[in-house]
Amino acid sequence: MTGAQGQLGSDLVLFLKHSGYDVVGKGKQELDITNEEQVLQTISQLQPNIIIHCAAYTQVDQAESNMDLAFLINGIGTRNIAIAAESIKAKLVYISTDYVFDGQSNVPYHEFSPVSPINIYGQSKLAGENFVRDFHSKYFIIRTSWVYGNNGSNFVNTMLKLSKEKEQLMVVNDQVGCPTYTLDLSKSIVQIMETNKFGTYHVSNSGSCSWYEFAKEIFRLRNNPINLIPCTTEEFPRPAKRPKHSVLDHLGLRINHFDAMPHWKDGLNRYLLGNKKMEDK
Repeated sequence: MTGAQGQLGSDLVLFLKHSGYDVVGKGKQELDITNEEQVLQTISQLQPNIIIHCAAYTQVDQAESNMDLAFLINGIGTRNIAIAAESIKAKLVYISTDYVFDGQSNVPYHEFSPVSPINIYGQSKLAGENFVRDFHSKYFIIRTSWVYGNNGSNFVNTMLKLSKEKEQLMVVNDQVGCPTYTLDLSKSIVQIMETNKFGTYHVSNSGSCSWYEFAKEIFRLRNNPINLIPCTTEEFPRPAKRPKHSVLDHLGLRINHFDAMPHWKDGLNRYLLGNKKMEDK
């Protein structure tokens, strides 16, 4: 697995080990995915049956001014992994994003909806998808969204941290998506990769909300009376444009008879309960 020390990667490694898999996790210190020779050599030596490619450049705003680096890691790095995986006939799982869509749709995006990313990050992740399709024959592209887990920075942890520093918070209320708990995402990835039902899948927790509604639920579950103020995207400008409505429809999961994803409120509740237990220790 690449990106094994990242937010999804670290939780996925634990889940795979608990599921009985022999896992070799590589962080960016151990494997430079942009180095074609190193990737080929490493994968040739390890001879894995399945490669899960989590490594990515994920700094959405910084990508606008670091276009070359974003495409180098998310595009060329993914091409290197795809070619190396194909050379040993390993299955490949590529983690992609809802940001391949422009967010202009009023209905959820399914796996066959046309893509049209509006920022560099989304364009670079789509480049990765295209390289996977071009150079690999047994792949799973997993698009997910608004991911949070035990490691790394995420919206849930940021909100909880800010609530200790401020009495009120402004949160964007006109961007709608699907918050996704890494544990639920990991379970679905493992279920999918154990089959030969290759293709593209949308895997997020079910239901949808705005960032403001997400924050509201976080503080409700934590019994935190902080004053939350909804605001518009225009009131909170960022270098990279965000899709306004990037809700994912799980058509691929349904028609391939995979398990339905739990509701985002259920995932959040379990995540916060687990965090509370850790804090109480």
